[in-house]
Amino acid sequence: MIGLIRTVFFAIIVRPLLLIILGLHVRYNYRLPKKGPAVLVANHNSHLDALALICLFPLSLLKKIRPIAAQDYFFRNAILKWFALNVMGIIPIDRKSKSIRKNPFSGINESLNNNEIIILFPEGSRGSPEDLGEFKSGIAHLAKQNPEVPVIPVFMHGLGKVLPKGEALLVPFFIDIFIGESLFWNSNKESFMESLTTNICLLYTSPSPRDLSTSRMPSSA
Repeated sequence: MIGLIRTVFFAIIVRPLLLIILGLHVRYNYRLPKKGPAVLVANHNSHLDALALICLFPLSLLKKIRPIAAQDYFFRNAILKWFALNVMGIIPIDRKSKSIRKNPFSGINESLNNNEIIILFPEGSRGSPEDLGEFKSGIAHLAKQNPEVPVIPVFMHGLGKVLPKGEALLVPFFIDIFIGESLFWNSNKESFMESLTTNICLLYTSPSPRDLSTSRMPSSA
């Protein structure tokens, strides 16, 4: 029953909203993993970010897509908690825990062992629209614990303007998503973070599909 509710939510509400009404353009979508385990690493500007990334995959993979989300935010009340766990399928992370006995990535590692696709936002909280914040090094520790799992960098443009932080109403705006090439743990945290950041920045400066199509238009002269 829960699986049906999740499928209906994405098929009837989320996908038509993002793909048809707002319009979502994806570049290099052939770089998306066809199956797990895999980790998608993206910038974070809007509550729509995870929904948009989930929509990049076919509905048949829906139960295998697991966004990482802050437990203190999504467990604020029973309804939001139920929605986050059962409809969004999140893996909750306790940002306030200071315990050194428990591996903070245990839930994520278990999900990867089950061949699931993880969605992770290394900036932590949502930033200003279209700004790229500093990545926290947790992704490097996760990659170190799962060296055979591909880490796919993603940059999303436009979602921060469609639904900015602190706003409740959608604003129509072009949405572009750029998929980078897979990275793997390279035995050095600083080197891995530098490589990941560089790849995200390259996607950040990529021209949009509309820019490319405009540049190819023949002159009217």
